[in-house]
Amino acid sequence: MSNQKQTYHVPVLLKESVDGLNIKPDGTYVDVTFGGGGHSKEILKRLGPKGHLYAFDQDEDAVANKIDDPRFTLIEGNFANLKNYLRLEGVKEIDGLLADLGISSHQINEPQRGFSTRFDEKLDMRMNQSAKISAFDVVNKYDEYALRKIFSQYGDLKNAATLAKSIVKAREDGPIETTGRLNEIVSKHFPKLKLNKFLAKLYQALRIEVNGEIEALKKMLQQAAMIIKPGGRLSVISYHSLEDRLVKRFIRDGLFEGQPEKDFYGHTKVPFKKVSKLIIPSTEEIEKNPRARSAKLRVAERTESPYKL
Repeated sequence: MSNQKQTYHVPVLLKESVDGLNIKPDGTYVDVTFGGGGHSKEILKRLGPKGHLYAFDQDEDAVANKIDDPRFTLIEGNFANLKNYLRLEGVKEIDGLLADLGISSHQINEPQRGFSTRFDEKLDMRMNQSAKISAFDVVNKYDEYALRKIFSQYGDLKNAATLAKSIVKAREDGPIETTGRLNEIVSKHFPKLKLNKFLAKLYQALRIEVNGEIEALKKMLQQAAMIIKPGGRLSVISYHSLEDRLVKRFIRDGLFEGQPEKDFYGHTKVPFKKVSKLIIPSTEEIEKNPRARSAKLRVAERTESPYKL
């Protein structure tokens, strides 16, 4: 663990995402995905002595990266409960929020966490190690229909039905306990030359289900709209199409489905306005950090008025 702070995670779109917050030196900011602390450190560099940063992380491993700074508070919890945790700290409104929704390099590289396709370890994938449901439970207890839905929606896998059926059939010979066994069962259904790519999609789908990531994201965005001050910023990095669509739709409409409410004059009531076009990593960044290749950054500003003019 001696070099954990250096190797835990390489922050993606670091400058772009923090620039997007348009930081006020005396402002109050939130980093809902602390991880290795890369984005948090950059935010603190731009804060003055009266500014403060609150960071969230539910992974106990991230606590080792806690920053020793009187302007910093680490909250060990799920950002789905953003508003309540901040109220406990006496915070009712903030000037900006940053979210880097990707899994950390540390989580992938720790074999026993079960996030990686490279190791033969127990099926786990829990970001919060005290959570009750693990990847083992999903793979072994969900019925065929539920598995198919997860693989299709969260992994965008075209052969979701075949994969689900294969897993349910394999369970008849005993529980599927390890990542190695899972890989063995599903690998025959993927093209050999693109095996790693498709396994990554499968693991992504399982991870999202295990950690309830989609519902947590929705709750966080809704609460962000309540606590970010008018003129404050939202800066969100996502890594797969489902997340990005939710972020894009919420910024545009203030909703995840349906149509936004309009006033008598036809003005749409939305809490945010888009600040810039979609931002993606440069070729140089992707070369240095291949895990950045699928990252997409969207930045929005809290509207002064509830109407989109």
